[in-house]
Amino acid sequence: MSVAGRTVVGMRPNTEIERKVAPFEVVSPYRPSGDQPTAIAELAQRVTAGEKDVVLLGATGTGKSATTAWMIEKLQRPTLVMAPNKTLAAQLANEFRELLPNNAVEYFVSYYDYYQPEAYVPQTDTYIEKDSSINEEVERLRHSATNSLLTRRDVVVVASVSCIYGLGTPQEYVDRMVPLKVGEEFDRDALLRRFVDIQYTRNDMSFTRGTFRVRGDTIEIFPVYEELAVRIEMFGDEIEALSTLHPITGEVISDDQELYVFPASHYVAGPERMERAINDIEAELAEQLSSLEKQGKLLEAQRLRMRTTYDIEMMRQIGTCSGIENYSRHIDGRAAGSAPHTLLDYFPDDFLLVIDESHQTVPQIGAMYEGDASRKRTLIDHGFRLPSALDNRPLKWEEFLERIDQTVYLSATPGAYELSRSDGFVEQVIRPTGLVDPEVVVKPTDGQIDDLVHEIRAREERDERVLVTTLTKKMAEDLTDYFVELGIRVRYLHSDVDTLRRIELLRELRSGEYDVLVGINLLREGLDLPEVSLVAILDADKEGFLRSGTSLIQTIGRAARNVSGQVHMYADTVTPGMQRAIDETNRRREKQLAYNAEHGIDPEPLRKKIGDIVADIAREEIDTDALLETGYRQRDETGKQGKRGKGQEGKAPKEKAPTPARSSHARAGQLTDRPAAELAETIEELTERMRAAAAELQFEVAARLRDEVGELKKELRQMKEAGLK
Repeated sequence: MSVAGRTVVGMRPNTEIERKVAPFEVVSPYRPSGDQPTAIAELAQRVTAGEKDVVLLGATGTGKSATTAWMIEKLQRPTLVMAPNKTLAAQLANEFRELLPNNAVEYFVSYYDYYQPEAYVPQTDTYIEKDSSINEEVERLRHSATNSLLTRRDVVVVASVSCIYGLGTPQEYVDRMVPLKVGEEFDRDALLRRFVDIQYTRNDMSFTRGTFRVRGDTIEIFPVYEELAVRIEMFGDEIEALSTLHPITGEVISDDQELYVFPASHYVAGPERMERAINDIEAELAEQLSSLEKQGKLLEAQRLRMRTTYDIEMMRQIGTCSGIENYSRHIDGRAAGSAPHTLLDYFPDDFLLVIDESHQTVPQIGAMYEGDASRKRTLIDHGFRLPSALDNRPLKWEEFLERIDQTVYLSATPGAYELSRSDGFVEQVIRPTGLVDPEVVVKPTDGQIDDLVHEIRAREERDERVLVTTLTKKMAEDLTDYFVELGIRVRYLHSDVDTLRRIELLRELRSGEYDVLVGINLLREGLDLPEVSLVAILDADKEGFLRSGTSLIQTIGRAARNVSGQVHMYADTVTPGMQRAIDETNRRREKQLAYNAEHGIDPEPLRKKIGDIVADIAREEIDTDALLETGYRQRDETGKQGKRGKGQEGKAPKEKAPTPARSSHARAGQLTDRPAAELAETIEELTERMRAAAAELQFEVAARLRDEVGELKKELRQMKEAGLK
């Protein structure tokens, strides 16, 4: 198989599954405007012509996400969109789902809420054991992504750099899939054994994802990647009917002729594969022990022998062990030093890669391998792991390039790498609203604080907001204290501020609860604050990461959503970074003003609804409490209403938890045992998980849970109105 001019053998799975073909279709009340039509046409033309690397230089607020969706509609190709972090990935996934409602828009990020990697510090002889907490909802979304990629072509996957980490063998994942078709003969007991083999668990009492239940000739299975369950009705050894149903209400959603059930884990291995892997591990262990003993490392040899033999015994007895991913090379049957299988291997050959905020994401991709390898080399040298642990890793940069074909880079400030790979760039700097880049003013540092106070007072009178960027946390806090003394309504924002509180601070700034936000980096990329008319950059001439040309251009963009936006740089000299930022901003501004004059456009203020997932969740919680207080909670012995999932002072617990197991024993605060109470309990559990997901910035998960809670509450209210108790 040839990819990007290179020959890469055996990466894509061989499968007889026929991917469903449905057209990508953008559904939006808006049409491309400004220079979007030109950008969309040129991007599509370049990709169609076979260009391997295309750069879209899109200024802040010009609608790069919408342009990407319209480009995908023109090209009609499966697409992977990579973002630099989970938060931006979640925002992009929501935007694409709104623009492409009839297509599969999936979300693929790391499923860890908390992750402490295994490590060893030789200087202090400190071993740090791996510790992690897995988010079950994000794990479902990851399974949903691979399922969609294998069964349909109209797929957009929005992912973080997690997509270049090992994911298990796609061929084994496909080979162990269970195809179901009406009229086919399938021994019932053999079918149940197949489900167990692909890591589903039989549970006739609690029907949750990853389980199946049996009632006579009827089998119901809840795939880990779906929100709906599957019912299989047998007549003897023949599949008589297949249907998709709601797992809680049992309502049949659709009747089907053919379905596929994929494994409950991406890491599946049959008994033959596991036995072969154990033999290979034992052979490598003997070789490594001999090497360590020859070097006189007897302590390390004994440590490795004890740890590895324990892991082998666990794999033989229960099929897995702690840290089994470190043996993935042997389980996959790969050669030493070979690349792991990743999400990229699940895509068809002609997929398109879009890298958002490429100036950040491209360096991340290149850095992942070395950071991981450095930690593991220390573990291997000191007898904690076998050398094959190095092959459980992210892709190297060269391996990443081998697995992609055509790439579109999106950024307001493309990096040197992207620009060097592309033949020029496609530009998109005209905003549909007619807004232009802000005016940049350079002021001396002498008396900068007094001047800044004067500018803040002027904005307060016009009911506008101000962002102030400093270089250190200490300066941000001291400046905030000084402004408070002057009676200015101000807050500060930096890395020590809780993640959920950061989102609340931004919403409060927009709604006018305070006027000035002081920070250091101020989330340069992706921050959308139309009320901000002034961005003040203190010590702009202190050249460094925070005052580089790229950083300054991104920071200047925060004032580009306001008609009267200005940026004040306080500096005694104009550094090369400042000059680059000023020149680029003026170039864009001149082009935007010329376009507005030619088309008779008056810039319109950007009126963006002040609301976010946090506010939606707060409203949903209040509504849920009001509904459940109408008789669905049992009082405890003191007569107080019990409330599940709350800690002291009514605060939600910090630690994440999977769906709580239901108990048949009555407890204080437990829901009453009436039939409707089962639905009410599910509502309350999902509400807790929704709150926890938002606290961890898993907005895609929180939004999905919010919608699910809303639907279940409608059903509960209907039951109440019908008098069903």
